[in-house]
This record gives sequence, structure tokens and C-alpha cells, in this order.
Amino acid sequence: MQQPFVLPEFYMPYRARLNPHLDRARAHSTPWARRMGMLEGSGVWDEAELDAHDYPLMCAYTHPDASPEALETVTDWYVWVFFFDDHFLKYFKQTGDLAGAREYLARLPLFMPLDGTAVPEPTNPVEAGLADLWRRTAPAMSGPWRERFHRSTYDLLQECMWELYNIDAGRVANPVEYIEMRRKVGGAPWSADLVEYSLATELPPQVSELRPVRVLKEAFSDGVHLRNDLFSYQREVVAEGELSNGVLVVERFFDYDTQRAAEVVNDLLTSRMQQFEHTALTELGPMFEEFALDPAERARVLAYAQGLTDWQSGGHEWHLRSSRYMKPEAGAASRLPPGPGGPGAGAWLRRLGWGGGPRERSYAFRRFEQVGPTRLPAFHQPYPARTSPHLARARAENLEWSRRLGLTAPGPAFDDGYWTEQDLADFDFALCSVGLQPEGTPEELAITTGWLTWGTYVDDLSPHFAETGDAVGLKRYIDRMKLFMPVDGEPGEAPVGASERGVDDLWRRTTAGMTREQRARFRWACDQLVESWWWEFGNLVAHRVPDPVDYLEMRRKTFGADMTTSLAQIAREGVVPPEVFQTSTVRSLEAAAMDFAMLMNDLYSYQKETEYEGELHNMVTVIRTFFDTDKEHAVAVVNDLMTSRMQQFEHLVAEELPLVAAELNPAARAGLAEYVETLENWMSGIEKWHAEVGRYREPELRRRYPEGRVTDLRESPDGRRLPRGVAIDGPARVQRLPEQVHRLPEQVHRLADQLRVRPPSGLM
Repeated sequence: MQQPFVLPEFYMPYRARLNPHLDRARAHSTPWARRMGMLEGSGVWDEAELDAHDYPLMCAYTHPDASPEALETVTDWYVWVFFFDDHFLKYFKQTGDLAGAREYLARLPLFMPLDGTAVPEPTNPVEAGLADLWRRTAPAMSGPWRERFHRSTYDLLQECMWELYNIDAGRVANPVEYIEMRRKVGGAPWSADLVEYSLATELPPQVSELRPVRVLKEAFSDGVHLRNDLFSYQREVVAEGELSNGVLVVERFFDYDTQRAAEVVNDLLTSRMQQFEHTALTELGPMFEEFALDPAERARVLAYAQGLTDWQSGGHEWHLRSSRYMKPEAGAASRLPPGPGGPGAGAWLRRLGWGGGPRERSYAFRRFEQVGPTRLPAFHQPYPARTSPHLARARAENLEWSRRLGLTAPGPAFDDGYWTEQDLADFDFALCSVGLQPEGTPEELAITTGWLTWGTYVDDLSPHFAETGDAVGLKRYIDRMKLFMPVDGEPGEAPVGASERGVDDLWRRTTAGMTREQRARFRWACDQLVESWWWEFGNLVAHRVPDPVDYLEMRRKTFGADMTTSLAQIAREGVVPPEVFQTSTVRSLEAAAMDFAMLMNDLYSYQKETEYEGELHNMVTVIRTFFDTDKEHAVAVVNDLMTSRMQQFEHLVAEELPLVAAELNPAARAGLAEYVETLENWMSGIEKWHAEVGRYREPELRRRYPEGRVTDLRESPDGRRLPRGVAIDGPARVQRLPEQVHRLPEQVHRLADQLRVRPPSGLM
């Protein structure tokens, strides 16, 4: 069969290593599969096909340091998961049997009991294999690991229904949806959990869910899946008619030919691997210190990171060897051999991502570029914007509140009076509030308007700590914000400055009638916003534009969307069961609504942020940088993403939400419908607000920034001068690439040394 595209050159700076116990795993795996019923009579595999796939080789490459016993168990897990994939394909994807698939998947969690209860009698090879593997694996691991692995396995199994729905509807996912769902369907988070088992070491529970570890896991997962998509396109898309493949998604979304789509997917794969490296180099160390991990705990995290890099390099090697996937054409360079250290080394560095690729471009962002007003496209908006008879009152009360708390009046604190009353009138947060809550009472609208005002105020302030590299000042600022959001008791101190007075007042009024558990949930949502400032700080200090996936996931946090959904869920507590809000359907609805709103904000704010504020956290900038394209094309891509997210929202409401609602009583169904209406109002209300206020229009920008960019200086918490904007000339900052780019080979060596793997020998 002719190959649909030429496999691109892959970024792979880590050497694949082979576990010395490969032969023992091979001798074990086929008899085990036969005992579980996966071979003769299964209708899926025979022994020759299993041998050709050579899953023991894959596991020996991806788990080079596993003990003989652990390698056998890990190999059996992979035999099981690939058998499950082919079994589900044959009996449900190819037949379109949705009802049978739901019944089939509903039984599988019964074979993974967290409390050690008895399991039912298996009725097929998938159930038999899962029961055997859980019995062999779970007792060796802690309760927190078992819960994580149970969740990963459950996601992997249940999200197959998403693929089946798409096949049944002939629907190809949009890129954002695909990355999110592929993590679950593709099973790489599950693989990351097995890395801990194979090394007989677990992540310290106090850091296992923190951003640095989560990003390592997610970047690893994206790398594994995108690599597999490139190798498996011919089998999955051409031969089997699958629709869940990243190359196909890029083909359809961007209207690219297959070769160009493959190159884009490979660029994204490279970017996600480099995100892994960046996180390991810049975020693990501070995490170790902040949480005071002892040497043994730090070693466990580094062993986990090494295990993930081993998986990447070993998985790549196995794809090159397995009969399951297409191969590079004869003579094509698909792996990185030892690189040159003398003349010609520049070409080698280009293949590693240093030489005009996304990594170098991400550090070459030109601050204060005069981009001019953005020609806004027509938005796909099916939901009408609404208003409230209490709008005038909300405006007046918000003005008085802002004066009283010091947002518009100069004062002794560094963050007093950051805005003027004219700024506040231009921003008109009450207009946004009534769009979000058109049926809200005056009291409810006052609180909502206050949160919108405070959230934007502190969001405008927080990036400026990066201008002086003031990490100490930012930490104190964040810690003080948290102090005035107590889950128990009182803060114990009086608020100082507009930021603290604002959050103190809003927290008291918002949480007055909440239970402790509700306060804890809302506090978590607020923490997502304030902790996201560290991510922005790191990128600004490094002068680094994030990649599209990292940006989208963190933008939801910097946008404060978790606070909106948290309050909306708490308001319906006791009516809608809490587990409904954890379903894949509802969480996907929330993510789609968040993305639509925040991407719209990026389009409206592009000139303000880029030309007047020197900001790099904007999706137009991210798309321009990653795809090396102009503003007009980037705006079109962002609008396409917005449209696809809104269409996904509509699809979920029409096709999947009824399945969730069918399991609820009438009151809960009504409560769920109200919650979805809240998301609809959120999207339409935010659009109306952006279109009508003066925060983003050029005349108001010129009035607010008469010198063409922000330049005022204020005092920071430690007495130093804090830029209200940028005191450094922008063009001077971009005449050469930041030092980090020139030191990347050295950093890769350092990371490799920490992870005990060998970097390419040609890196000098």
C-alpha cells in the first residue's frame, strides 16, 4: 500500500535503552494472552498477529529499568489494552452498536475494586485480563496511586464512547477537543501511572496533582499520542476509517493536504516534548523548595521524569520496528543519530528545534509591535444576549464600591488607584454582569460586578512583577490574596491596598451562606486564578511565548472561568447531584464555553495587549508564533477555533446532554438545564460586553496610554519601584534572541544529567 505521506523528521534527543529481561517477557506474554482467551476463538487476534506486534519489545524499550517481574506485568497490561482497542473496534466501532458498547464498558470498572471486594465472573477476554492484572498490580501500590490509576483506566475505557459517537455521526473533532479527549482515549496518562509501578516508586502525594507534575504528564501524553497518530495514520484512517487521528484533525480543520498536516502535527509533537523539558528545567526545582521535599522525595519525582523520557524514546523506537505501523521510506531520516560537533552542526541544531523552528520563534517575540486595530470576524453566536432592569443600579453601586475600596483613588499602597474613574466607566463591568445574570437580584449583580472588577484589576496588576523579575513581590502578593479568602475563621489581619480590600469584601459577602465544603471548593477556584500568575510570570521573565496547548489550558485559569462555574454549581447544590458536574459531557461543555469566551477576549484585546502593554499571553500571538504567520491569518485561525468550540457546545447540548439528563429526576433535569443556560448567558453576555465597552477601542487606548505604552512606576510591597507598565525600551529587548535560546544545548545536557539519560553526542 502506498504511504499517504512521508514521515517527518522527529525531535528525539534521548537514547532508547532496552530492558535486559526482554526474552523473559516474550516467553511470558503469549501464554498469558492465551489463558485470558485473547487468541484462538477470540475473533480478534491469533498468535502470529500478536507475535508480529511484539508488545514485549515495546515494553522493554519503554520501561528499560523495570525488574523482570514488573516487566512481565507491564507487558501484560499493554497486551490487554491493545486487545481491548481491537476488540472494541471489531464488536462496537465497526458495527455502530452504541447500546452494546455502553453495557460492555459499564461492567469493566467492576474488575478494578479500590476496596478489595470480590469481582464478578468474567464474560470475555477483556474482563478476564483486567481482573487478573488488577489483582497482580493493586496490592503493591498505595491507595492514592490506585485511585489515580483507576481513574486513568476508567477514562481510557469510557472515552471510547466519544470516538464511537464521532464515527456514528461522521464527525471529526476540532483540535482543542481532540487534544483533550485523546489524552483519555489514547491512554498515555495511564501509561504514565504504569511508569511509577514499573520503577517501584511513586510520586509524593503532596505534589502529584500540582502544575509541574501535571504538565510533565500531559506533555508526555500529548507527545506519545501525536507520535502514534503520525505512525498509525495509514492503518487507522486509510485502512480502518477511524476519525480520531491528529493528522486527520489538522487536515480537516486547516484544509491542509496530508503531508502538510503531518508536518504541523510533528511541530506540535516537538513543541510538547520541549514543553516537557522546559517544565522539568524551570518548575521542578522551585516546587521542590516550596513544598520542602526531602532528597528521597525529590529523587522519586526525577525518577518519574526519567521514566517518561525513557517511554518517549523507547516508544519511538518500537514504532519504527512494529508491524502495526507505517515505516519511514528507504533512506528517510526518522531518528536522530549521534550529531556532528564541528562544521555542519547548525543543521543538526535545526533538527533539534533551534534554527527557525517553533522553539526559537517562541523566544523571539517582538514586544510593543504596532499591530493596529484588529478587523474582527463574524462570530458564530447562537445565543442572544440579555440584560437586566437593574443595570443602572449595578453601575452606580460598582462605582461607589470601587471608590471606597481604593481602586480609583490614589493611596499609600502600591496598588491603590491603579485605575481612574474614567477607566472604570470605560470598562463597564456592570454591563457584563447583567449579561451573565440577566435574572439576578440587585444584590447578586453587585457581587458579580465586584468580582469582575476585582478580577480584572488584579489581572492588570500581576504581570508587572515580571518587569523587574520580582518573584518575591509576586509571592507576597499572591499569599496576601489567599489570606483574605479563608476557608475557616478570619484572616487575622486587616487588608492593605485595593487588591486586598477588594477580595476581603467580596469573599465575606459571597461565602456568607456557604458550608465549609462549598467555601473550600470556591477557594480552590479562586486559587486557580491567582496561582496562574506564576505561569505568566515565568513566560514573561523568559520572554517565552507558550505553545498552543499549554496556552489554552492555562488561559482558562488566567481568565477566572473556574470561579464562574464553581459558583453556578454551588447555587444548584442539593438539586443537581454533584457527580453530574464531573461527567465528561458537562466538563466538555464548560471547557468549550470557557474557550469561546477567552478566545473572543484575545481577539478584542490583541491591540491593547500587544501594542500598548507588551503582553505575549494572547492566542493571536501564540498562533502567529507557532505557525510563523501574519496577524490576519492568526485572527482567522482563532475565529475558526471559537466557531468549532461553539459548535461543539451545541453538539454536546443536542446529542450528549440528553443522555446525562435521562438518568436524573425532573428537578435535577431542570437544575441542569439552568446550569447550561448559565453557560449560554456567559458566552453571549461576554460577547456583548466586549463589543460595547471602551476597554479595547483605540481612542480609549490612546487616552489611557498617552505615551503609546504604559510607563508609570509605583512602589512594590518591598519598597522597590514596580512598573505600572514597561520601563524598558521594547525594541532594544528584541534585537537579539534571549540568552535562554543560546543556552538550550547546555540546558538539555543538564536535564539529561538530572534524568540519567545520554543526550545526543553532537550537542556541544
